[in-house]
Amino acid sequence: MNKMPEIFGSMVFNESVMQARLPKDVYKAWKKTMTQNIPLQLDAANVIANAMKDWAVEKGATHFTHWFQPMTGITAEKHDSFIVPTGDGRALMEFSGAALVHGEPDASSFPSGGLRATFEARGYTVWDVTSYAFIKDGNLFIPTAFCSYSGEALDKKTPLLKSMQAINIQALRILRLFGNTGANAVLPMVGPEQEYFLVDKKMCAKRPDLVYSGRTLFGARPPKGQEMDDHYYGSIKPRVAAYMEELEEELWKLGIFAKTKHNEAAPAQHELAPIFCKANIATDHNQLTMDMMKNVADRHGLVCLLHEKPFAGVNGSGKHNNWSLATDTGANLLEPGETPHENAQFLLFLMAVVKAVDEYQDLLRVTCASAGNDHRLGANEAPPAIMSVFLGDELAEILEAIESKEQYENKEHHELETGVTVLPHFLKDTTDRNRTSPLAFTGNKFEFRMLGSASSIAGPNIVINTIVAEALRQFADELEPFAAISDADFTARLWKLIRRVLREHKRIIFNGDNYSDDWVAEAARRGLSNIPDSTGSFGALISEKSIELFARHNVLRESELHSRCDIHLENFCKAINVEAYTMVEMLKGLIIPAVLEYQQTLITLLNAKKGEFDTSLETHLLENISRLSAELLTALTAFDEILIGKNGHPNPGEYYSGKIIPAMQTLREITDKLETLTAKKYWPLPTYGELLHSVV
Repeated sequence: MNKMPEIFGSMVFNESVMQARLPKDVYKAWKKTMTQNIPLQLDAANVIANAMKDWAVEKGATHFTHWFQPMTGITAEKHDSFIVPTGDGRALMEFSGAALVHGEPDASSFPSGGLRATFEARGYTVWDVTSYAFIKDGNLFIPTAFCSYSGEALDKKTPLLKSMQAINIQALRILRLFGNTGANAVLPMVGPEQEYFLVDKKMCAKRPDLVYSGRTLFGARPPKGQEMDDHYYGSIKPRVAAYMEELEEELWKLGIFAKTKHNEAAPAQHELAPIFCKANIATDHNQLTMDMMKNVADRHGLVCLLHEKPFAGVNGSGKHNNWSLATDTGANLLEPGETPHENAQFLLFLMAVVKAVDEYQDLLRVTCASAGNDHRLGANEAPPAIMSVFLGDELAEILEAIESKEQYENKEHHELETGVTVLPHFLKDTTDRNRTSPLAFTGNKFEFRMLGSASSIAGPNIVINTIVAEALRQFADELEPFAAISDADFTARLWKLIRRVLREHKRIIFNGDNYSDDWVAEAARRGLSNIPDSTGSFGALISEKSIELFARHNVLRESELHSRCDIHLENFCKAINVEAYTMVEMLKGLIIPAVLEYQQTLITLLNAKKGEFDTSLETHLLENISRLSAELLTALTAFDEILIGKNGHPNPGEYYSGKIIPAMQTLREITDKLETLTAKKYWPLPTYGELLHSVV
């Protein structure tokens, strides 16, 4: 029996629950807050809190927590029980509006990027009224924003909500110019496709690199990787299918629209995709999804790896951030319609995205910058670090006709011709898809493909919302005076604007192969930025241009941008630092002793056979292993010195990128060769082949 309709949203204090449990006036007050951005009064909050508590207790909850998203990239929570003493040795279950609306966690140990001293511990969590509370693990979770005592954002949700306000304001200005008075809000809608790997839990426990850093720091190429293309969309193995079934059920209970699941290109790699929802709720849902993926995997004897590149030589895992704009009346503003060449409103919003991406390429690059993603970008279906926009053949032809003021002949939708008469006929899309493009238009949305699997989607959506809001602001400023004159003046100025923006920013449009060497050269000729190393991108956050942008739209203060730049750099260095010391520990504690033991076995065998039997094989193996062992000692000794040199270096990002990472790569190359020469019974780590093909 299908359980989905019964369980979907069963653990969520959603609108239907509120409508059933709240007095009509309180429900209307909450609804007005949702639709008109009006603060909720405390008396209404008290009623909602009591109803929420009663509902949660009925569901088995004993505690509540303000659930927030600090700059760690994961979520945080502090649990309080509903217990209130009565004074006579007994206790009641209570939950006030004040406790619902805000809390006070210890903020001293969360990253602040220098915004506050460590001893300044107070922080505030504030209820995000637009995101529903839910129950997980027997606790009531209340989605919140998180700020410091002096009001700076210490989280990813606060600026995300502000960016949503910014694009709403500017998009509504554009809609009013086109005579749309029915829409009261424009909402950025997001659907993040989540890729991940599943490996056996027992094998993972034997790999310190997977345990500490989430990726394999050593590992020789397996006999079979993804070269046969037999895993992509292949039949789902029973153990994985059982995992996916439970994962979907748990997500459905939390009101998460888990829609699509399939095998990805690499062995042990999979994908889950949801239905679109508002950007802040999509962010909450994606954080919950990643958390639930790990928890459910553990119950199935598996480990879910969300690192961007857990295995060298096969696909890494990305997160494709599908972004669009919708009105509160349900209209998609990026829907071309049947005649996109005549749909001026669509073309204006399209040009806003093109202009925004071109003008803020480096800022978008920061949103997908991390130590892990540097291993992934540029190959195996991950786009390169060069920013560009794919629009497809039809839109490219339309824009070319508009720029040259020529008549565009509307393309008909043709039936797909397969040559097989029994197959049903259907209309094919007017353009293909581009899997190598960083930002691809895919029919009625933009797919930002550069994100790494473990990333929060808050960062990219903060930037996309804000830079598009800025483009729309400039458009509205230019068009509003002409709209006040006459429709004819407005129309003439509108098409002039579209042509000018296209002419000024068409360099960012590229419909070809983003992996080709020719594109690298062509992008350089066009003046597009190419920042392959994450540490080279962080400075874009604190450029004068970015500071002015975020201040104008009240999304991030200058101090908050500086703090985020520092946090990005610190996180990058810390991630590499963990990997570096894990490498040293694995080499000295596991790999070198295993190689020495195998060498001793070869020496013993060689001595036993000497003078009586041919020993060329033993001699050959021993010579090669001894040579590589000597190289490893030299590289490891140098690496120890390099690690000491990082202390007090004036430019830590440059040092980690220029010194530590190349030295780690040298250690890996030598060690991976040793793996291929060392007998399996001596090698202390599960191999790539075992990890990638063990889950059946």
